[in-house]
Amino acid sequence: MKRIFGAKNNKEPPPSIQDASDRINKRGESVEDKVKRLDAELCKYKEQIKRTRPGPAQEAVKARAMRVLKQKKMYEGQRDMLYNQTFNLDQVSFAAEGLKDAQQTMTALKSANKELKGMMKTVKIQDIDNLQDEMMDLMDVSSEIQETLGRSYNVPDDIDEDDLMGELDALEADMGNETEADGVPSYLQPDKEPDLDDELNLPPAPTGAPSGRPQAEDEWGLPAVPRASLRG
Repeated sequence: MKRIFGAKNNKEPPPSIQDASDRINKRGESVEDKVKRLDAELCKYKEQIKRTRPGPAQEAVKARAMRVLKQKKMYEGQRDMLYNQTFNLDQVSFAAEGLKDAQQTMTALKSANKELKGMMKTVKIQDIDNLQDEMMDLMDVSSEIQETLGRSYNVPDDIDEDDLMGELDALEADMGNETEADGVPSYLQPDKEPDLDDELNLPPAPTGAPSGRPQAEDEWGLPAVPRASLRG
């Protein structure tokens, strides 16, 4: 069967962008190490040229230095090319990551939109308006109940408003007749009782001594006590 249809080729999956970038970076690091070694060798040749007198020996050192310099230039070109490839791969990687983020964002938005549509089906504006109207009616009924419960039972309902206004005017007029001395309204001032002595026309109380003689007083203003006479 394999001879007729052929064997199935097990192909390896293509390398990812990250794998390719890592591989190129390793090559770039290897080339960079070679450039550093060539720089060190060129420095050594420069010192030899300075110490060597002009002649065949110096020319030979210069020839080796030129060969090393050419190698360095070649490796630097390869290094720059690898760095450019790495830069391009990084740009592609950034673009791919951006597209993945955009896809995830779109998926999340679609899911949220679907959920919102399902929620909006259960919430209707008319139901909210009806609920608000019912709440307002309940609040009105509650206010009426509170007013009924707070009604005073001591005030009769058959009182004439004209009589109440008359009493209120009389109270205001009475409060306006305050005394200037103490500022107390007349209805709060004590009643003035008549003098009973004036009404009965009684004579004033005697102030002198009973015998008609002035009575002696002691040092405190009290009647002096008479002293008994001493017999010899």
